[in-house]
Amino acid sequence: MFHHTAADLPGKRKALSNLYGLYARRLLHFARLITRSNELSEEVVEDVFVKLWAQRQKVMEIDNLAVYLYVAVKNTALNAISYKARQFIHASFDDLGAEIDLLSHSDPHNLLVTSELLQRMQEVVNVLPPRCRMIFKLVREDGLRHREVAEVLNISIHTVDAQMAIAIKKICGALQVNNQRPGRTKPAE
Repeated sequence: MFHHTAADLPGKRKALSNLYGLYARRLLHFARLITRSNELSEEVVEDVFVKLWAQRQKVMEIDNLAVYLYVAVKNTALNAISYKARQFIHASFDDLGAEIDLLSHSDPHNLLVTSELLQRMQEVVNVLPPRCRMIFKLVREDGLRHREVAEVLNISIHTVDAQMAIAIKKICGALQVNNQRPGRTKPAE
């Protein structure tokens, strides 16, 4: 990603710009979950990338860049919150709801059904307990693996698995999805 020659500074800038483009949106969302402030989240993500640029010679030593970035954002966000608290400044609480991206369907009925299902699912996700919601979003929206989420949040992979099971069960229940395996009959009610 970053070459070790000093003469290739434009190439390093381009690599950083590409990296920023790849991760910035997801990291901003993650930081917003922690800070609950758009402004503070932007500062946090910018700080992480500035520090990454300052330490660009060491980037090749990082085993998993995605986990590194998420951990850096988490730590920087927690430090920023602590700093703000010490100054008795309360960050504004912004809406955590993610925008619903609708798939383009030619059939208006399918579009309406998809929109309603996505909205109902987002409502369920928004009322999940904070830790469960964060884990769900990191896995489903940011595409991190369970072990990566465990590493980012400094929890066991079993906790990630359990929280994902809780989230999926609640979402399926709210959407009235029958999550039985094929071949099994539904119990009599």
